[in-house]
Amino acid sequence: MSKKSIKSDLAKVDRIKDAEIDYSDLPPLDKSFFTRATAAWPPAKRQLTIRLDADVLKWLKAYGRGYQTRINRILRAAMESQPPHRSRSSPAPKKNSRPRRAPTVGS
Repeated sequence: MSKKSIKSDLAKVDRIKDAEIDYSDLPPLDKSFFTRATAAWPPAKRQLTIRLDADVLKWLKAYGRGYQTRINRILRAAMESQPPHRSRSSPAPKKNSRPRRAPTVGS
């Protein structure tokens, strides 16, 4: 696509009046949309120390500056691709958490 055709297309879009735009395929926006829309972005960052395999770090740094941002984006993509997880306020049951039986005498 050439710059000339892009400019031509943008000029056409600029000439469209708001009343001519068809919004029929957009879902209605409810209160939850606007609640989420006002959430602060980006989320607050926290500093931490992590240990990475040397080859992983080399790969991340091979793309130039911003390797920590890349780590964050990779982790965010992984996180967002997963189903919601229960919060830490309701801990998962511990393995082998069966109650212990009192030892029997004389057995």
